[in-house]
Amino acid sequence: MNRVTPTINTQRLTLRGLRAQDFDRYAEIWSDEQVVVHIGGQRRSRDESWNAFLKIAGHWQITGFGQWAIEDHVSKRVIGQTGFFYGARGYGPDFDAHPEAGWVLAPETHGNGFGREAAFAAHDWFDRVITGPLVCQITPENGPSHRLADALGYVKMGAREDVDLLLRKSPPQRRGLG
Repeated sequence: MNRVTPTINTQRLTLRGLRAQDFDRYAEIWSDEQVVVHIGGQRRSRDESWNAFLKIAGHWQITGFGQWAIEDHVSKRVIGQTGFFYGARGYGPDFDAHPEAGWVLAPETHGNGFGREAAFAAHDWFDRVITGPLVCQITPENGPSHRLADALGYVKMGAREDVDLLLRKSPPQRRGLG
């Protein structure tokens, strides 16, 4: 089965499938200590990044959803990723049975709303095409991600190890967000 990753354009960003030529930038982002501080705390080696990069591509093929590269319209550079995946984390059926949402941005792009813009676009696509509950995990000290998750309609369902587990049963009522 051959499934194409859809392209989503927002005012400042393009969400698109990863391309082979994106790998060096992808590996660069995931080797940055500021990126991984709230995502396990360990920078990825190129080998680990390559395996994760291929996993993203395969997820679209198998499930019909996945993660997008986030490309800035001005620089035409990949600045992160957002989307959905099955993490199979062993957190139990209340968490593992649902697609997990995630978002990652290069540190030089933090604080300008790119994460919010990209995550809202991805969630809007999910709500129209796939539908259903979503989960995510965020470290308690990651305030920006918690605020974004709240705006997207996630509520805390519990905690595990060093992360809060959040659930989004349905899209939030529009409160002038997005």
